[in-house]
Amino acid sequence: MVHVAIAQAAPRVLDLDGCLAEAERLVAAAAADGAQLVVFPETWIPGYPMWIFGSAPWDGALQKDAYARLLRNAVEVPGPATERLGKLARRHGVQLHVGIHERDGGTLFNSLLSIGPDGAVLGCHRKLMPTHAERLVWGMGDGSTLNVYDTPLGRVGGLICWEHWMPLTRMAMHAMREQIHIAVWPDALGNAHLASRHYAFEGRCYVIAAGSSTSLEDVPADLRDEAIRGSWNAQVALDGLLLSGGSGVIGPDGEWVVGPAGSGEEIVHAELDLDRLDAE
Repeated sequence: MVHVAIAQAAPRVLDLDGCLAEAERLVAAAAADGAQLVVFPETWIPGYPMWIFGSAPWDGALQKDAYARLLRNAVEVPGPATERLGKLARRHGVQLHVGIHERDGGTLFNSLLSIGPDGAVLGCHRKLMPTHAERLVWGMGDGSTLNVYDTPLGRVGGLICWEHWMPLTRMAMHAMREQIHIAVWPDALGNAHLASRHYAFEGRCYVIAAGSSTSLEDVPADLRDEAIRGSWNAQVALDGLLLSGGSGVIGPDGEWVVGPAGSGEEIVHAELDLDRLDAE
């Protein structure tokens, strides 16, 4: 059995050090309850850039200021932040998968960083095609970062958000014989559940669907008015949140093993029986 956990929690938006400190708290809590593999949602460090869907023009002062802050608080691979995350994984003996803003030179990428329990970086996958207004902040990835890692916990891979709608990307991952698939989302609701369950059913693998629970109060004060207008959003009206969780784990038959979770902060735990995969 493999014990996995999803950290469905708010990041410290646009605050790299704050996010790393929060990750340390959440990983310690997950590991204390037996987790061997811990997942954080899409671009959790330092938070999903919800302002890009707002009314500010692409060259407006708000967009430029937010982008500059995002660039300054992004993660370089390798770099000080990955070293700190590596020490965290090693301290608790966990495999760690974290959605990050990755900075490479002057370009940001939406990336999924994977670290082994020895603290070494397994790999860093860059989202192939930023979706819609995401192209204001992220460059495009390429197929070279599509990987499935052969680990003591099983064969583990991952994709980011709307990559789960890309048939050839799914095909490439399935061909590498995933056993555990990491699916990271801003929050995991609606079509994210549909895509995650389909991925599990199609690939005959476990899917760990991770979404954030983020409120307006988690956004820096000077961005809050714009965050309200740019949060897509009946969500704020419904539950007071910008991102509403929905995390869970899906079995190789496409059915929920655990979850989906509600909208609040929690650590979602599940036990995965890899022997089920052969049966499916």
